[in-house]
Parts: sequence; C-alpha cells; structure tokens
Amino acid sequence: MPAEIPVGIPALCGFLVVLARVSGVFAFVPLPGFQSGPPMARIVLSVVLTLSLFPRWPNFEAQEAGAGRLLMMAVPELAVGVVIGLGVAFILEAFQMGAQILSLNAGYSFASTVDPATQAESGVLVAFAQLGGGLIFCSLGLDREVIRVLAYSLERHPAGAWLAPQAGEALIRLGGDMLALAVRLALPALALLVLVDVALGLLGRLNAQLQLLTMAFPLKMMASLVLLAWICALLPKLLTVYAGSVFGALRQVLRF
Repeated sequence: MPAEIPVGIPALCGFLVVLARVSGVFAFVPLPGFQSGPPMARIVLSVVLTLSLFPRWPNFEAQEAGAGRLLMMAVPELAVGVVIGLGVAFILEAFQMGAQILSLNAGYSFASTVDPATQAESGVLVAFAQLGGGLIFCSLGLDREVIRVLAYSLERHPAGAWLAPQAGEALIRLGGDMLALAVRLALPALALLVLVDVALGLLGRLNAQLQLLTMAFPLKMMASLVLLAWICALLPKLLTVYAGSVFGALRQVLRF
C-alpha cells in the first residue's frame, strides 16, 4: 500500500530538512550533464528524490516545528549532504586526474575543447574521461547506491545532528586513495612514454640526420592511444572496487 504524505507544518519541516540534505548531495554528485543542466530540472529532481524518501523523513512534533529550529537543523543537513556528494565525486575525479597526468605527458593537452560540465576550456582527454566515467558510473548502477546511502543516512544519522570529527579524516583518506588511483592509472602510459623517449634519444645519437623531433610527437600520441584502449577495459572493475570503498567509508561516517 503506497504511503500517504500528511499535509501539515511537521510534514513540511521534515520535507525541508531532507531536501537540504539531498541538495547538498547534488551539489557534487557526478551525474553526466547534471551541473550544466537547466536549474529547474535539478530542482525537480531534488524534490522528487526527497518525496521518494518519505518513509525515512524525521518526525516532528507540532511544538517543535518552528522557523528557528528548522534553520538550525538545515546547516548540519547541508553538511551531511556535502560530505556524501564530495565522497561520491572522488570516484570519477580519480579518472579525470589520471587523464590530466597522461595528457600533459602525451601531448593531448595541446588540443582543447569545451568541457560539457563546466562550459570552460579543457583538454580533450580530460573531457573524454569525464563523459566516459559518468556513463560507466550510471551503467554500473552507482547512482542507485547514492540513493541507498541517502536512505541509510536518514535512518542512522538523525536530522539536525552534526557529523563526527572522523568525517574529515575519512574524506582525507578518500582523497589520498583518489590520488593513488590516479597515479596508478597513468603510470603504465608514463613508463611507455619514457621508453619511447629513450629509444628516440638512442636513435638520435646513432644518426644525427634523423628528424626525431617531428617523429616523437605522433609516436607518443599513438603509444598512449594503444595503452588507453587497454586501460579502458579495466575501468569498470577499478571503478567498482574504488566505489565500494567510498560507499563503505560513507556508511561508517554516517553511523551516529
């Protein structure tokens, strides 16, 4: 039997508190094209998701439903949502940082395009990593995991309660893991590019007449493309493993 949403001041306060938490999540969650979409679509999505979480809304008594109490509860709720959204954003930021490291060394940074998310100028490889990572994020069902974490947070972490200091430590750990994963993704390509430079340097020593400067640029880009095709096959597995650690850390942080 579907749940009926009661109409009244306590129900409105519960709706606004949950909406603050959901809005904080959507400020960072890496849905493809979400940040560049129309504001009305983002508002409607936040409201619809808040209504879908109605069974987990906090209960308010009539005497507790006041503007002052609601305002005091909105700030911690935004903080909880921002922590969840920032943790989820680390998942795709690892691949974007790895693409940035690789593009600087392979020469792809010379070709720029418009980033569809921020509408700013960005490297081709970074924009490709952002779009491809967002599609993999949704195809693996990680967008549903975000909703599960939201429902878990409403059950385990009471409305209006501040996060424990361990939340900052968990975010720092996740950021360190993100940097480590980005470097690990770029290291095979960087090692291959170093070998290409060494081989071209030896050829230049053997024959000074060779125009190796014009050969180095396409060779490094072609070698990077070959390795990228191999790394792309591993992206779903790597994304699943790292996402599991991120959502596990978020659930530990949200235990009140």
